[in-house]
Formats: sequence, structure tokens, C-alpha cells
Amino acid sequence: MTNKFTKIIVPVFAYCIAFGFSGCQQEKAKEKPNRNMPGLGIQRGLISKTPQATPGYVLFNPLLSDSTYLINMDGLVVKIWKSEFGPSGWMYLKDNGNLARGGRDPENSVFAGGGQGGWLQEFSWEGELVWEYKFSTSKYMAHHDVAIMPNGNYLTIAWESKTKDEAIVAGRDPKKIPEAGIWPDWIVELKPIGKDSAVVVWEWHFWDHLIQDFDAEKVNYGEVKEHPELFDFNLGGIHEPVTKEELDKQRAENNANTNDTPENQGSDLFHINAINYNADLDQIVLSSQRFDEILVIDHSTTIEEAASHTGGRWGKGGDFLYRWGNPENYDRGDSTDRKLGGQHDVKWIENGFPGEGNLMVFNNNVPYGIGGYSSIVEIETPLTEGGYTLNESGTFGPESPKWTYIARDSLSFYSPFISGAHRMSNGNAFITEGTRGRYFEVNKNGDILWEYMTPYAGYKRMPDGTTPQPIGPFIYATFRATHIGLDHPALTGKVLEPIDPQPSAYHSKN
Repeated sequence: MTNKFTKIIVPVFAYCIAFGFSGCQQEKAKEKPNRNMPGLGIQRGLISKTPQATPGYVLFNPLLSDSTYLINMDGLVVKIWKSEFGPSGWMYLKDNGNLARGGRDPENSVFAGGGQGGWLQEFSWEGELVWEYKFSTSKYMAHHDVAIMPNGNYLTIAWESKTKDEAIVAGRDPKKIPEAGIWPDWIVELKPIGKDSAVVVWEWHFWDHLIQDFDAEKVNYGEVKEHPELFDFNLGGIHEPVTKEELDKQRAENNANTNDTPENQGSDLFHINAINYNADLDQIVLSSQRFDEILVIDHSTTIEEAASHTGGRWGKGGDFLYRWGNPENYDRGDSTDRKLGGQHDVKWIENGFPGEGNLMVFNNNVPYGIGGYSSIVEIETPLTEGGYTLNESGTFGPESPKWTYIARDSLSFYSPFISGAHRMSNGNAFITEGTRGRYFEVNKNGDILWEYMTPYAGYKRMPDGTTPQPIGPFIYATFRATHIGLDHPALTGKVLEPIDPQPSAYHSKN
């Protein structure tokens, strides 16, 4: 059985196991067959296009690039937006034709972790910067993803800094707290104002919904398995000690974050990497990569109710309404009950699409751990008029997905980090295999209808010469790509022709 207090996925370990490059020789015995996860030295661009491929366009931004691309189904670039920042990960094409995009703050010297952001930007269809807002200080930093609400507000994932002493007061085992403290996640709803401002209109903090069975003297002490609506604050183990020299070596290989220090290894406690909003339910779903679990919270609360355990449409304040993927987190299962491994990009399927109201997730590591394969899962949640129900074993269902995509040979589809998937209006799925920069469409039977490998990457660097995101050898890595259907409102009245000449493919300067 996997010890719930010590099992943490760190992407650099995936690099080591798969490639055995410098600093990873101790993992040689565990090496898996080289599946060319970076996609180096192979054909790139359009790989295949069948008559059944869904018409439209594809939006993406490689993690080393300051450019966001829109390509047609022939793999030709029809539009490019440029930013001064490397990406944090997310980007969305709004109904009015604006591109919303996260940017990596080059000035923040505190927070370290894949998906660092700090800037929110909007560009017009013509590429003019029409709004930007910096949500980045020494105390907090936006990261990974946002959900843009129907009213135009941004539900933003952010880290907030808590000292080691604050974590001890909240009941975390001192042996599990890095010297730099911890960075629990919080969700901030930002209302854009003018061209360079925003106001916070709602917020929710992980910090307010913790339970622990380590220190009986603390106010949040309790029996974890009796409170699945709260998160066990003592999950997660201790990162192995690392020296500055080791970090510098990893940084030189693009395997470390710009702000990594020996003192902040493990500070990014929950690593929330995706957020999505359901307007009908007024609920938010989050993905915790560290703990292999998706979590649903109530947005209908006031700020005060969101910090409490009562109130809101569902009556539970800001406590978790639903969670799925790893019931071991709330002591109601073991490692054999785990359904997710380091997952990304959880989304409700849109109204009117096949499977509407279900959740779709990119499951990075199947089986749990490193060196397996990836899958896409669609789950039907146990939602009733009164909320989400527990099954007979006291865990949240379903026991198995409603639909799953796995490559027919399983091993050829594997991305140990980043990546995404979303349901299309015709019932197909559009998938981003992030590490290779591979985007493809599959039908319900798992047939590949369209496939593309981006030839674009980038040279964007931070002021100290490091890359905007820690991607190692994965130079084509893409956080997430999105299929834009021909009926998307942003395309109304637009004439999209391939750019002539086409942008140059990436060539490494190393």
C-alpha cells in the first residue's frame, strides 16, 4: 500500500525515469522504454486529417513561447497574438473575439512551481492589449489557470504564503513544513476595471477548510474519516533535502523553477492546476495534482460563508461538496481505490454536448505513479437535488468512469504532467498530450480523426536566463490546446486565411 503521507509526484522524476539523463543515474534500474515523450527528432506539423475530422481551428501556446497561435485543420497558422510575457499556462478565446491569457511575472522572486503566473491579460482580435492586471506580490501569486465567468469575471487560482509558525498553529506536523513555509491555494474572483485594474468580489481559501489528527490542542483537530468535507492538513510527505548546487544544475537543464531554493521544496502543498465553473450549479471544480483528486466547492456563498462551514445554496459554506479520485485522502480507502494520478484540466461538459453535466479529466498517470500511461476519463457525479451523495462504502462515486480513452497500445499515449482534454459538440474528444506538444481528436470508439504536433516552441527566457516554466527536454510542451468550432461566436464575420509566409518552425539554440 502506498503511504498517503509520502507519495508525491514531482515532474522532474518523470524526466529521470524516462530519459536517464544527468543527475538521474540512480534511476537506471527503473527506466521505462523510451517513448520519445518530448517528441524530438520526429515529424511535426499536421500528422493526419481524416474526412471525419471536426471543422474548426486550434488555439495553443507552447510553454516556451510568448506567442499564442490559431491554426486551421490543415495545420496552417491563421493568427498569432504576441505578449511580452511567457505563459503561465491558460488561455481562452472569448465570445467577443478577445484572447485572454496568463503571463509569467518576471519580477516575483518568491513563488516556485510549474504554472507560475502573476499576470492576467486580454488582447483584442487585432492583437491590441485591452486589459491587464498583475496579481503577484511577495504574499500571493496567480498560477496555472482561471475560469472566465458569464459576467466576465475571472475565477483565479493563486498561492498565498503562510509561515512555518502559521502552519504549526494550524496543526501541520513541523517535520513536514519547509523552512520557507507553505503556499496553500486560494480562489479569487476578479472583476476587471478599466484597462489595468480589478477588484476582488469573492474569495475562497483552502486554509479555512482543513482538518488534522496530529495535534489535539489545535482548533481543527478531528477524525479525518468523519469529515470528507474537509482536507487533511497532514497529507504529503517531506521532500528529500536538496542543495543549492543541485538546484542550480537542474535549473541549467530547465528542470527547476526560477525561484527554487533548498528551503521551499514542498511549499507548493496542494498544486491546484485547473479550475472550471458551472453556472447552472454555481459550483467550482478544482484539480489537486499533488493529491490525485478533483474537488468541488460552492460559489453561491458570501465571502464570509465561504470561510465557514454553513451557508450558500448547498448549505455547506466553503466546505467540499464533492471529491473524486483518491478516497485515501479522507481515510476511506487505500491505494487500490485510487482513480487518478497527477491529473489536469478538469471540466464540466457543456450543456447541449453529449454527456452534458459530467466531468472530464486528463488522467496523467495510470496506474498511479510514474512510468505508466495516460487516459481521459468522463465521470457522472452522484448529484441529487440535495447535493452529492456518498456510496455505501462512505466514499464519493462513481466506482468507474462512464467513458475512458486509452491508446490501443496504451504506452504510446503518455504525458506525466500538464495536458488536457475537452468534449466537442459532436461527442468527440479533443486531447492535448502536453509533453510532446501533440493535439488530436478522437471519437467515442477511440479512433484518431485528426492529429498535429506543433513545430513551434520558443526562446522566451526569464531575466536570469531560465525558462518561463520548468520543462526539461520538452521544448514543444503545451499546457493545453483548445479546438474552436466554426460556430464559436468569436469567429462570426471573421475571414481567416493562412499567414504568408508561415512562421518558422522552432530550432533549438542549444
